[in-house]
Amino acid sequence: MKQSSYPLERELGMKYYASDADGIGGKLRTTPQDFVVEEIPLEGKGGTEGPYLICTLTKTNWELQHAVKEIANRLGISHRRIGWAGTKDRNAITTQWISIYNVTAEQVAAIRLKDIVLTPLRNSNESLALGQLQGNRFDLVIREADTTDLEERVRVITETARDGVPNYFGLQRFGAIRPVTHKVGEWILRGDYEQAVLTYIGLAFPYEADGIKAIRSAFSESRDAGAALHALPVQMNYERAMLHHLYTNPGDYAGALHELPPKLLSMFVSAYQSWLFNSALSRRFDDGYTLTGPVPGDQLIFANGRTDIVTPANAPAAAIHIRRGRCSIAIFMPGKDKQGSGASSDRIIAELMAESSITPEAFDRASRFVETKFDGAYRPISLRTAIESSMDGNTIRLKFTLPPGHYATTVCREFMKADPVRMI
Repeated sequence: MKQSSYPLERELGMKYYASDADGIGGKLRTTPQDFVVEEIPLEGKGGTEGPYLICTLTKTNWELQHAVKEIANRLGISHRRIGWAGTKDRNAITTQWISIYNVTAEQVAAIRLKDIVLTPLRNSNESLALGQLQGNRFDLVIREADTTDLEERVRVITETARDGVPNYFGLQRFGAIRPVTHKVGEWILRGDYEQAVLTYIGLAFPYEADGIKAIRSAFSESRDAGAALHALPVQMNYERAMLHHLYTNPGDYAGALHELPPKLLSMFVSAYQSWLFNSALSRRFDDGYTLTGPVPGDQLIFANGRTDIVTPANAPAAAIHIRRGRCSIAIFMPGKDKQGSGASSDRIIAELMAESSITPEAFDRASRFVETKFDGAYRPISLRTAIESSMDGNTIRLKFTLPPGHYATTVCREFMKADPVRMI
């Protein structure tokens, strides 16, 4: 395995690549057309009658939460009446399914928004919820690749991806320009809502505009909500909503957080769970373990969701199942109701939580605060996919399919081994 030299990746727990081959470099998402995603829905879910209108949403260069709010505004409804199965990238062309409660196909067909196409499909008796999809198809273009032995490097890394790469949560899980969501989630879990707000509004990052960085830093130092509200541009509606609440309700940081859409608020805590997973997986590699070599105490997850524990007796059979793609070693991400089984990764995660003074009970408190269940979940440590690649000079095109919750940028970083900002 090869280690990443990029501080941002290492901070987010993404310390390793599966292959020792040199990366091809290059840049992803030179244009939104270079990152095309098509959601694969769960067919037939919810029947064909009911109060929820199922639609396809195709958007270009839109952040999903903002697109949903604009659609809701045009319909004259609360954005809380719109559900979706997957959160898609902004700098991309994405097609996905959404559900809208108690509207007609005619109302939806009348919406006109730049770079958004909404197509009514059918009615359903239930809303879409996160994770209710089969997966996603990707058609991606990497430009400006290093042409030295390019064909051979693409071949080697394609074979590596078929066998498995570390199933890290990608950069966009934490925020592309401002990878801050897990930090906000950590403060929510610690019950420190003031620091959560200060982190979300006041923590500046290098790739933001200088003026925005200055406004964030000033608010972080002064806590002057009125001055920050006056200075921030109108398009930064989430920060402005929180600041407006603080201006009218000084000191109510919990209330300021509740100005955010519930799904966004819940993503903060989920992002901290993602950071725990990434960090535990990298520490596993630090200790000399591999993606495919099970050791006693490891948890296995099978394609049907069944889990099993590796023992000295079944370890050889488990290794065969893993090589044949029947199961994967898994890491348990802690939640409100369940804890892990005592595997080495569980101990690592317990240590990481203790370093931040977060107890298992914190997820229960966060669940009540955010009004979202944070159940524990197993996640495979290996991502495998067959990739169709083509080359035109220094431009590489990759086509592949991934299950829900797996990140295309995790595949691309294996090919590129470049600064992560070149993938956003």
